[in-house]
Amino acid sequence: MFQRIHLEGKLQNKLKREDVLQITADSSQSQESCAEEKLFQTFLQKLLLMDYRARYIKSKETKKQEHTQHNDNDSSDDEDYFFNTMSLSNEETSRSDPVHSMDVQMAVFHCADSFLKQLMVTKLSQCQYALPLLVPDPFTQHIEFPLWTFRQINKSWKTFDDKGKIISKVQSVCKAETPMVCFFRFGSVSSSKSHLMNSLINEKHNTFFHRNCPGSSRTRVLMDGVVEIAWYCPSGKNTDKFTDCVAFCNLHGNAGDHEKQLQILTEMSSVNVVILPQLNRNDKNTKKVEKLNKCLKPLICIFADDKFAVIKKNKTKKYKIGLKDRNQSDISEEIRSAIIDCLSSSESSSIFRLEDVSKHSDIRVDEDDDEDCRRGKEAAQQMLRLLENKDLTENKESFLPCQGKLWHQWCQTNKELHRPHGNNLETETSKKQQEMKEIREQQHQCVLSDFMKYFINEMNEKYAANKKTFFLKWLGILMDEHTSTELSALHHKYDDKWSTVLHLKEKNKSEQLKTEQREKHKADQTELERISEELQAATFGLEHILRDIGQIYESCSSVKKNKEGLQFQFSSLPSLAAEMMISGFPLELMDGDAAHVPVIWISAVLDELIRKLGDQRVFVLSVLGIQSSGKSTMLNAMFGLQFAVSAGRCTRGAFMQLVRVSEEMKAQLKFDYILVVDTEGLRALELAERSMRHHDNELATFVVGLGHLTLINIFGENPSEMQDTLQIVVQAFLRMKKVRLNPSCMFVHQNVSDVTAGEKNMEGRRRLLEKLDEMTKLAAKDEVCDAECFSDVIAFDVQKDVKYFAQLWEGSPPMAPPNPNYCENVQDLKKTIISHASKSDGMMLKDLKGRIEDLWEALLNERFVFSFRNSLEISAYRKLETEYSKWTWSLRSAMLEIENKLQNKIENETIHEVDKSHLQRELKEKSEEVKKSMSDFFEKDKDKEILIEWKTSFEIKIKELQENIVRETKRKLNEILQQRDLKKEIDAQKTHHENTLFKKSKTLALKLKDKANDEETLKKEFDCFWKQSVKIIRDNPTIKDIDILTDVKQLLSDINESAPVDHWRESGDIFSVPSYSDYVKLKKSSGITGPVRNLYKGAKDMLGFALSKEDETQIRTLVSEIAHETDKMILSFNISKMGYNKSYIQQLTDYIKARLTEHQNGPVKYVFKNEFFMDLVLSICKKSNHTFTDQHRLFREANDPVLYMEKKRGEYFSVFQKYCKGATSAAVFGEIICQKLKDPIEQSVYKNTARDLADEMRTNCESLNGNRSKLEKHILKTLAEQENFYKYMNYIKNPRDHFKSFIRAEVSQYITDNFSDSVRPKMMKNIKLLQQKIMKAAHESTEHVQVNSGDVDLWLKCFTQKLSDVLIFSVKDFSGVSRDDVDDFKLLEDVMRKELPSVISDISSKFSTETFPVILDCKYRPDEILIDHFSQCCWVQCPFCGAICTNTIEDHYEDHSVPFHRVDGLKGCHYEGTRDLCTDFCTTLVTSDESFKSSDQVFPFKEYRTAGGVYANWSITPDVSELPYWKWFVCRFQKDLENNYDKKFQGWGQIPDEWKKHSKQDVIESLNKYF
Repeated sequence: MFQRIHLEGKLQNKLKREDVLQITADSSQSQESCAEEKLFQTFLQKLLLMDYRARYIKSKETKKQEHTQHNDNDSSDDEDYFFNTMSLSNEETSRSDPVHSMDVQMAVFHCADSFLKQLMVTKLSQCQYALPLLVPDPFTQHIEFPLWTFRQINKSWKTFDDKGKIISKVQSVCKAETPMVCFFRFGSVSSSKSHLMNSLINEKHNTFFHRNCPGSSRTRVLMDGVVEIAWYCPSGKNTDKFTDCVAFCNLHGNAGDHEKQLQILTEMSSVNVVILPQLNRNDKNTKKVEKLNKCLKPLICIFADDKFAVIKKNKTKKYKIGLKDRNQSDISEEIRSAIIDCLSSSESSSIFRLEDVSKHSDIRVDEDDDEDCRRGKEAAQQMLRLLENKDLTENKESFLPCQGKLWHQWCQTNKELHRPHGNNLETETSKKQQEMKEIREQQHQCVLSDFMKYFINEMNEKYAANKKTFFLKWLGILMDEHTSTELSALHHKYDDKWSTVLHLKEKNKSEQLKTEQREKHKADQTELERISEELQAATFGLEHILRDIGQIYESCSSVKKNKEGLQFQFSSLPSLAAEMMISGFPLELMDGDAAHVPVIWISAVLDELIRKLGDQRVFVLSVLGIQSSGKSTMLNAMFGLQFAVSAGRCTRGAFMQLVRVSEEMKAQLKFDYILVVDTEGLRALELAERSMRHHDNELATFVVGLGHLTLINIFGENPSEMQDTLQIVVQAFLRMKKVRLNPSCMFVHQNVSDVTAGEKNMEGRRRLLEKLDEMTKLAAKDEVCDAECFSDVIAFDVQKDVKYFAQLWEGSPPMAPPNPNYCENVQDLKKTIISHASKSDGMMLKDLKGRIEDLWEALLNERFVFSFRNSLEISAYRKLETEYSKWTWSLRSAMLEIENKLQNKIENETIHEVDKSHLQRELKEKSEEVKKSMSDFFEKDKDKEILIEWKTSFEIKIKELQENIVRETKRKLNEILQQRDLKKEIDAQKTHHENTLFKKSKTLALKLKDKANDEETLKKEFDCFWKQSVKIIRDNPTIKDIDILTDVKQLLSDINESAPVDHWRESGDIFSVPSYSDYVKLKKSSGITGPVRNLYKGAKDMLGFALSKEDETQIRTLVSEIAHETDKMILSFNISKMGYNKSYIQQLTDYIKARLTEHQNGPVKYVFKNEFFMDLVLSICKKSNHTFTDQHRLFREANDPVLYMEKKRGEYFSVFQKYCKGATSAAVFGEIICQKLKDPIEQSVYKNTARDLADEMRTNCESLNGNRSKLEKHILKTLAEQENFYKYMNYIKNPRDHFKSFIRAEVSQYITDNFSDSVRPKMMKNIKLLQQKIMKAAHESTEHVQVNSGDVDLWLKCFTQKLSDVLIFSVKDFSGVSRDDVDDFKLLEDVMRKELPSVISDISSKFSTETFPVILDCKYRPDEILIDHFSQCCWVQCPFCGAICTNTIEDHYEDHSVPFHRVDGLKGCHYEGTRDLCTDFCTTLVTSDESFKSSDQVFPFKEYRTAGGVYANWSITPDVSELPYWKWFVCRFQKDLENNYDKKFQGWGQIPDEWKKHSKQDVIESLNKYF
């Protein structure tokens, strides 16, 4: 049997509950028949759906046999018809029979582990099937009593008390004390015992499986000797068959063969019913029947072969009933009456309790047999003993103190913190934060009860998961038992009172209540609240224990200390909850009692989950619906979920539970788990107060925001009742649309009377859609947005996304089984959910954690849409920015290389124009590479669904950037082309001096040939010659030093003759002035006259600050932009090549003047005073003075004849010596070439290394290897480490300037730190590469000349051309060098090979950390290359606090944003009419009722975007987190800030004491959280 259904391997390696509950390909398919090997899976699948037809599945082979037989019959001749049938029948017996349905059930039972057995039996009970009570082992025949499997089954019934009043009872079947009627059969009888029993319990349902049921067959292997039990539960109606709960036991097979079972049952039964064939005296069964007859217990003997009606033996409870040829219903009625009669006399009616079966010897009890189960039970009992004799309503307060008043207080304070009121916001905020810390301290000081200690220690033991699961299950079972009676009584009280209140409420609607009635109504409502509070206090389950552990963890995290009494680190507590989730237990996500999400705890549990499972991908299914709408039943049927809320509990909130996806389905579904988020306790609106309604809105918004798909569960068909749920749901979806989250939804109508009526359903769908559209219009008003109908809010197909569910029960409870149509509806819904899910990628657990935090943070801020920050989106965008930074760097870096090659060619005069298309062709390869990288990123990244929204805009940005790079490079190269022609004269003069000296030294050398060996004489003669030659050059004008500032002052004096003489002495640094008020005056046309103007002036005199915050920001931005543009202009002058000219200063001043004029002609109310223009010009030139002088130094070193010649003296002496010693022209010419290569090699090595270094730093330097946000983080970190106020002020006032300084410092430090490991090796590699290229060019030139019989000019031309794109080195450098008699090119090449290494060695010996700025023009230095890259970002500042937008892209389409804002006082802002510096954060102000002024209008901070202009494009989301960085800065530099702005942090701007507690280390670490 086990082999036939492919279960033989599972007898040892048991089937597990989690394997059966996972999502498989079959789990969403409905099958009526299947192959034999699939029988057990199909049975389990249907059983889990509570489909009682699970027992009726046929194997496909059966169908096939029937079909074949049918065809054979058809083909027979008429006269052979009966004979053929007979022969087929005989033949049929030799075939193997189909598998009996009960064999499938029992085979699975034998192969299941304890938890799957329990689930199976619970589901069988829900299907109103009989349950296995005594089960013989099919191999050893040992009898097992599976008590554990019954532990989760409760039965409810209604009966009458002594006064005839109906009372309801709910009891665990293990504890219920009921009479028990036992049925046996001796021998073989033609009637079915099980069928007979069904007619007594529920004639419409096969409680006990019998031979006429579908799925039955003649051979039954595993049922003989099995005892099954079922309970009849009355409904309190006159149709009840029995007036109290009665247990019925059925021993399968011949009772005579199963003595142990017979003995146990007869001992425990109240009535024995025996079905007998015709027995003779000698039959072994006759003695057993006689024994039963002699027993005092009532006995009903049913004779299968007799026809008589009921016969009762006088004065005894002994009955005889015949079966043969009699009406079935008459027989049933007779047996029922006999049983009722037998049970009516109290003396004969013994009481049966299921648990007592375990007292019998010689049977195995699963709970005792399983060590883990026994151990779990003992541990749970130990805990329950601690609750004995305690008042149930005080248990939570005594044993779980952390989640009570303190937690509720903390939650309330947290909500107040997020919704600030009053004037002194930061002080108020700090006060609330302090209160919250104190509450956490109190929570931390709460004594850890023995109850909690025991639980935590038990869970922390290094047991196998099984042991812990048994412990948790037992604890749940025992706690339910412990609280059920009292909770039941409280519920009755609550229901009675509720009915009274509802009745009075309805009465009040129709007629005015009298005064005493109104008073009674009020008193009843108060009483209802009191009972509700009692209920809340008495509710005590596993979820409350976990809730308390969560609070222990959160309080320990807050005070950063372990809790006293906790025997291990508190940081391991989340691991316990994560293990429970993996084992299939739910975790409370939102505490409905406190209406709060314990974010710290939930995040920690999810982190542990990730640690244990890996960062799995989940599809989130949210479920919404008001209380008692059948949600839990539906989820239990669909996924086998047991949510945390037990019967009689009134827990509210949201719970999450994992459903595993099988390996085979992962490919199809693209995720690993379905995470079901179930809400508990949505109230019907008629009884909900405003606060409750608000909580329900929060709960709905929270779970809808979490879910990829939300199921909205509606009970019944009345649209007005639906309205309760729909109103909440539509508003939640509308909010999701506004924050760009796109969940989908489905509606489930439970309890629809006739699901088959298509037209009726069409009408229902139409009504639902009308209601949704109506609710959408209402919600759109609340949320201030345009939406006319529900489909404007969410993609919704009323045909596919509305499901109608049949009534749950087939008949009337409590005896009715589930309706098979309902089960089919559940199956269909599951299939649709999986279909929806297959189109989604789900989300990673890490992202789920972020989404929970985002949603809750936004809900806390009341204005959800305004406050929602989508961390997942933000992190995806930051990642995209980082990639964008890499792509742009890749393109810039490639273009730098192209630019360098072309610049060399321009300088070498090998090209005379730069073509745009040529640049594009050169960049094409890199461009394609970047395009491919972008495409891969958008298609393959795990966040591709989010990233897709920016794909087009970023593709456009990259395209624009490419065009800009090409355009800019063309402009630069064209400038070099123009400058090349302009500096020809300078170059010609330099070459003339060089060559004159060569000629003269050669002439002198030839005279001194005979003294070639006298080194001293030669040196003396050369020194004398050199002195005279340089004197001649000196007589020509040399290049003088420059003094930029004198030139600037002179120019400004000429422009402004009226400028005061001492102005230069007083002039301020325009970049660091606290305010620009003294630099402006009102426009005459501004319309402000008379007293108003005086008021304006008075305000300025009194406050020293008359410009608005907006104007100050505007001017500071203008100054920053002008400084940036003038920096670029100065570089474009190319002073290192062209030299300095005073006209450059004129160009700068003209540009500055033009920008200022343009600005003040715009829509501003002020004009700049002349002093502003002069100070701005002077400040810019002071700032750029270093660049001017540095560039001029390079020009002078290269072009001042005296300096240049002095540098070359050694080279000339070397050539002079060669001539003296009679070297050939070729040898000397070889040395001259090597000497002339020295400068170009040096320049090239430094340029190439600079590019390589910039590249390396983009990878290896922590501060420069990411996007703009990352750079900002490192700047703030460095500022805090250095604690330099002036650097801070430069960062605040001139961010661009500070960025540049920071990058320069980083590059300098990097070169210093990595010089020997990285920088020098790079330089050596580049110089060696050049050496190889030079020698290769020399060799190829020699070959070329030899082939073409050319001369030295051809050799030189060929040689320089081969090097034209790597060195600035051309034929014109040799214009005056005599080379006519050079004809030995082999010798020339050999000389170069010998001399070049010493040139290379000379250059490399000077490599040092200091040489980059000395050798290289600033625009080629690594720091400037990186500055140029990082400067192409957004520089817009927050209009309130001046924080810089951290977007990596300059003209981005998205709103400006920053990870955290600053204290407004850092810009000098103060409270109107005072000298008090502001201590507000704009992220707090936007949640407050405060207002601000812009363009003479007042706007509330909450609606700051309505001010338009700069305000409209900023996203400033509320943030009441600690934001320690700028608080620490204000405290650390309080005096400096006060002196700087001549104001104080006092009054309204008093610094809260809490701010002073932040340490430097804390604030540096806090940066990791925000960036």
